[in-house]
Amino acid sequence: MPSRVEDYEVLFTIGSGSYGRCQKIRRKSDGKILVWKELDYGTMAESEKQMLVSEVNLLRELKHPNIVRYYDRIIDRTNATLYIVMEHCEGGDLASLITRCIKERRYLEERFIMRVMAQLTLALKECHRRSDGRATVLHRDLKPANIFLDIKQNVKLGDFGLARILNHDTSFAKTFVGTPYYMSPEQINRMSYNEKSDIWSLGCLLYELCALSPPFTAYNQKELAERIREGNSEESRTDTLRN
Repeated sequence: MPSRVEDYEVLFTIGSGSYGRCQKIRRKSDGKILVWKELDYGTMAESEKQMLVSEVNLLRELKHPNIVRYYDRIIDRTNATLYIVMEHCEGGDLASLITRCIKERRYLEERFIMRVMAQLTLALKECHRRSDGRATVLHRDLKPANIFLDIKQNVKLGDFGLARILNHDTSFAKTFVGTPYYMSPEQINRMSYNEKSDIWSLGCLLYELCALSPPFTAYNQKELAERIREGNSEESRTDTLRN
């Protein structure tokens, strides 16, 4: 029997976006704590609905210890709402951790950074070189807010909302999506790009975990794009804890 909204108890709202909310929930049958993304598809354009279907299909296919686990989906046709039930990551996300470190004026431990990078690399390897032989997946929006931690501080890569599947006979994508701070020069220039752009973003993330600020910063998006194109991070470097 398909799952129903009534099978879960909402505990509280974690956050919200343009299409819906992310809520912490409890499965009534066994008390398991999970989260669901509550997505209002009633106002979506047809192309956006297709992207939503793609995200759900991706979540169902990607199975790896360092990728947020998909559990279920519930379609509430009465309210035009899709609920995507996923693993709850008790440790929060890296963006919150970085913010907390800045506030407490402390850097992250090197051992922790190395573990995060090793586990993220394994997660991306599964996306780029699928163990089940399926098509390559580009995450395309790798950033601290999309990287979660479980209760043991293990990495869980999530939010594949901007991910794109590349067919086996196609090596490049041209769509301009993602977070500017972590975009590769190819993405900034709207050129064809492949999984190497995810690795660029991974490098930017490594820098930020060490320095508590992105390698490329600017006062506006145009200046930021120029610095990324030129590989010029010198002018934007500051010691976060000294300022």
